[in-house]
Amino acid sequence: MTKPEFDENRIVYREVVKAGDPWMHEVKAGQYFRIVDLEGNQAVDTLFYKADDQAERYSATDTIREQGNIYLTTGSVLRSNLGNPMLTIVDDTCGRHDTIGGACSAESNTVRYSIDKRHMHSCRDSFLKALSKCECNHGKAMTKDELSSNINFFMNVPVSPDGHLDFDDGISAPGRYVEMQADMDVLVLISNCPQLNNPCNGYNPTPVELIVWE
Repeated sequence: MTKPEFDENRIVYREVVKAGDPWMHEVKAGQYFRIVDLEGNQAVDTLFYKADDQAERYSATDTIREQGNIYLTTGSVLRSNLGNPMLTIVDDTCGRHDTIGGACSAESNTVRYSIDKRHMHSCRDSFLKALSKCECNHGKAMTKDELSSNINFFMNVPVSPDGHLDFDDGISAPGRYVEMQADMDVLVLISNCPQLNNPCNGYNPTPVELIVWE
């Protein structure tokens, strides 16, 4: 796959998102979307929707089945629940991204850690906060029904031969990035993960930079 030549002059959108914050933005077909891990080992929980019809959305099941791999990297095609290509990863300096670890929530924090972790901020909270402000579902706010299995960019979730999942230290580093080219107009929903209880963020959630360029 040909690596795109990044050009600062072609940037149409750029923002640094703090740890724990949600982010939602549209990326047009043909545009490039880059997520930069500014300080290293920051998990970036991400969902994609077709911009003009959110009933079509990123599907972990279709993506994994079509590529025959549970991890994402350069060349991976992110597919919708209708089997359509949504975005293609065209450049990746991290090397592997998780598709099955899911998003942290009050419920998972309680089960995995302890009851006193229930009220800690979570990615599910961030997703719902962003959806409640987005009147993009035919003029109506999106709800929890629009949430599905997400991608965890930069997160290291090795799977053992017996199917056991581990949340291990990240394999990213400061300045590493993943870049996608949109195959359709997509609405991107991100929770820059606030998780403090496992090593996915190095126990220290940090900002990421989000760039859209032509």
